Amino acid sequence: MKVAKLLFENGKWLAENNDENLDYNNAQLVLGFGKRNIIDNDDFFSLIKEKFPNAEIALSSSAGEIFSNDVYDNTVAITAVSFSSSTIKTSQIDIDYFSNSFEAGKQLIENLPKENLKWVFVLSDGSAVNGSQLVQGMNENRPEDVLISGGLAGDGDKFEKTVVGLNQKPAPHKILAIGFYGEKLTLSHSSFGGWDTFGLERTVTKSENNVLFEIDNKNALDLYKKYLGKYAEELPSSALLFPLSLKLTDDDEPIVRTILSVDEKKNVMIFAGDLPEGSKVRFMKANMDRLIDAAHDAATECLNMSKQEPKLGIIVSCVGRKLVLGDRIPEEVEMVSNLFKENTKLTGFYSYGEISPLKPFENCALHNQTITITTVNETE
Repeated sequence: MKVAKLLFENGKWLAENNDENLDYNNAQLVLGFGKRNIIDNDDFFSLIKEKFPNAEIALSSSAGEIFSNDVYDNTVAITAVSFSSSTIKTSQIDIDYFSNSFEAGKQLIENLPKENLKWVFVLSDGSAVNGSQLVQGMNENRPEDVLISGGLAGDGDKFEKTVVGLNQKPAPHKILAIGFYGEKLTLSHSSFGGWDTFGLERTVTKSENNVLFEIDNKNALDLYKKYLGKYAEELPSSALLFPLSLKLTDDDEPIVRTILSVDEKKNVMIFAGDLPEGSKVRFMKANMDRLIDAAHDAATECLNMSKQEPKLGIIVSCVGRKLVLGDRIPEEVEMVSNLFKENTKLTGFYSYGEISPLKPFENCALHNQTITITTVNETE
C-alpha cells in the first residue's frame, strides 16, 4: 500500500508529499477535501482527473482541511492511494430520488458487492441529508463486522450548501460510498468528544426527527436558555459551546448532538441529528483541554486496535470543535500526529457530522462535536 498527499491552493499545487514514489497512473483511489468554490469548479475536477487518470475520485466540500499535522482553510487536501492486493468498489446516489435518508442509506450499501467487503467509507451532502436516518439505513444493510465510517460534507461556517462528487464535479444532494475489499486489510476506528456534562439527566418528551420541542414535559428552548444564562443572548452561535449528550436507551453509549438553529417563533431547537422521544439527554459544555485530550484518546484507541502501524489515518472532526477551539484547532491534529509514527499519513476534514461506530466494528452512528479517526493498512 502506497499513499501520496498533495495540497492545492490559489490555482496551484502548494505541497506534494510522495516519498513512496507512488505512480499516479496506478493510483486506485483519490480523496479530496476542500473549500466548496474550489472543488465544485469544472476545471478543478479536470485537473485531478488528468493527474490521476485511472483512479476513483471522491471529492467533498469541507469546513477545514487536514494535511499532515496542520489544519488549512481555502485549500483542497488530496490523498492518492494504491493497494498491493486489495480492491475498491464505489457507489453514488442522489438523495432526491429517495423518499427519505433512511432509504437512501439502505440503497447506498445495497449497491456495493458484499463478498470480502471490509470497510465502507461514506461522504454525504451535509445540508440536505438527515444524517441520523442515513446511518440507520446503512446499518440496515451492513454485513456483520463490516466497518462503516465517514462524514457529512461541510461548507466552512456558512452552512449554505455542501457538495460531494464521485468521478464527477461535486454537486449538492449526493452521497457516495467507497467499499474496500481484501483479506490483508487492517483497520481501526475511534470517536471521542471531550465535552463535560452537567445537570440532571432528562428525558425527551416531544420531538420530531431533529426538531426538539420538550424535555421532561417542559419547553426545551426555555430550559436551554435557563441553563445558558448570559450565553442565551448569543444563540444560536453560542449553542456550539453547549451541545447535548444523548442516550437512545439506558444501555447505549452516549452520543453528542449539537444545535444547528433556533426557531424563536415556534420556540423550538433544530439539531444536527435526531433526538427520539424517550431518549435521555444531559447538557454539555466546552472544556478546551479535554477537547484536545479527546484527540489523544481517539488516536490511542486506534493504535490499540491496530494489528500493525497504520499507513493512512483519516480524521473527520466537527466544525463545532473548530469554531470552539479557534486558534488551538491545530493542536488536536498535532496530538494525533505525535502519537502515530512518521510512516502514518494523515488526511481528513472538518464536517457537519461524523460517522463512526460506538463499539468496535459494530453499527455506525452519527456524531456531532467529536473527532473520529479511521486507519487502514495492508499486511505484508
